[in-house]
Amino acid sequence: MFTGIITGVGRIVAVHALGSSSSHGRQLTIECPPNYLDDVGLGDSIALNGACMTVTALDTARREFNVEISAESLAKTAGLSQPGPINLEKALRANDRLGGHLVSGHVDGVGTVTHFSQLGESWDLRLLTPHDLAKYLAYKGSITVNGVSLTVNQVTDVPNGCECRINLIPHTVQNTALNALAAGSQVNLEIDLIARYVERMLRLEPQLAALAPGAPSAVQALA
Repeated sequence: MFTGIITGVGRIVAVHALGSSSSHGRQLTIECPPNYLDDVGLGDSIALNGACMTVTALDTARREFNVEISAESLAKTAGLSQPGPINLEKALRANDRLGGHLVSGHVDGVGTVTHFSQLGESWDLRLLTPHDLAKYLAYKGSITVNGVSLTVNQVTDVPNGCECRINLIPHTVQNTALNALAAGSQVNLEIDLIARYVERMLRLEPQLAALAPGAPSAVQALA
């Protein structure tokens, strides 16, 4: 589990194929800020632009670690197949502060930046998300963009998806790799974890009612 609070900005410095065909994945070498790997061990989980990955090799002297990404994961994410800056977050510990929101590190879809510009002291970020994620996006709700926990300020349904508008404070722009975004950039999206369960309960409600007439509804059970 993660919180969407970035703990460091690293850089993918090398990408190596794990096989000769498109069905094979890639090995990434990530360079980290000084001392970032001091408490990291083999097998630990680190989110790369919001995608949970496992540390498979570690070189603290060079401030680098390796991960191996399957072809399936590469096909369902963005920004993990070529060198460049990347957001890093170590897995949540049981006694850590939950500064953002509950994040699983499982990417639900890839969005596209439609607008990114400075607005006053902050930055205006607008994303086009896939249709199937639209029902999980709500005004003042949470969304994870490239691993960063953010608040949705506006949601607009459009013919080719859903556009959400997000305000980024200067601290977020200065301390994450979101500052490298531009119109046309693709980003990894994870919807709010609680929204998944609410949607599941509401979708299952008619089926449960048919199977067990008179049983308390999911909404009543939550009351």
